[in-house]
Amino acid sequence: MSVELVQLELDVGLRVAPFVKWAGGKGQLLEQFRSFFPDQFSGYVEPFVGGGAVFFRLYNQGRIRDGVILNDLNGELMTCYEVIRDQIDELLEELRHHESYKMEKTYFYEIREWDRKPGFGKRSLVERAARMMFLNRTCYNGLYRVNSRGEFNVPFGSYKNPTICDEDNLRAVSQALQGVELRSEDFERCVEWAGSGDFLYLDPPYHPLSDTASFTSYTRDDFGEADQIRLAQVFRQLDRRGCNVMLSNSYTSLIRELYDGYEQKEVTARRAISCKGDGRGDVPELVILNYSTFSESR
Repeated sequence: MSVELVQLELDVGLRVAPFVKWAGGKGQLLEQFRSFFPDQFSGYVEPFVGGGAVFFRLYNQGRIRDGVILNDLNGELMTCYEVIRDQIDELLEELRHHESYKMEKTYFYEIREWDRKPGFGKRSLVERAARMMFLNRTCYNGLYRVNSRGEFNVPFGSYKNPTICDEDNLRAVSQALQGVELRSEDFERCVEWAGSGDFLYLDPPYHPLSDTASFTSYTRDDFGEADQIRLAQVFRQLDRRGCNVMLSNSYTSLIRELYDGYEQKEVTARRAISCKGDGRGDVPELVILNYSTFSESR
């Protein structure tokens, strides 16, 4: 990153932050990513946006311009993005209602049950977005997990005073999303339009570190080895188009092999290291780049 961009970020400060907790979120890695972002790019695409930590960092640096697409296969998550962008006042009103009951376990399960009852699909987008954000802030570990029927099934968490309605940040997020195209589709379709000079950050569900590693599904369909292979093929297609592509994934032999020939950087993340999710440790991860970085000049 150029000296000018570093100074811009210091001057502006972190104005916008992710509005949801998200498993595998990249907030803790942003400083390690600092030297990986391309100095210049035109359009920007995130096919697996999740909590959007990288998008918001680039926005805070003043680097997001026209031609932005944020996508995630999790339709409920993208409903949140859409409602924050288009109906922020109505969303804030709904969140204030939920905030009154944030410490009540019975209320949590009543709201969680919505997707198990007829008529869930007929609820307004504002209601569904507020529900997801409320559950995200009050459920165990801030996880988003669904069962085979697509029903949210994370239990109630234990928090002293969770923030449900962060109005200042949500209004800032709404501003950041103005003009942004939001989608919820397969990653391959999402990147079809990308061309030379565009920057794409790919943060797929990670390849398991072992055959017995647990996987927390945030959609009904798991992201398996065949999808990892397909993603690597898409990565190479984007490279041939002249796109700047950055990808995060597990430090495994499969991932290293799939992206052989590209620059591979190791970063360290603090992640859950037990199947119960309560043991944490430093875990190496890979960042794959199809362009060169020169850290000594950044």
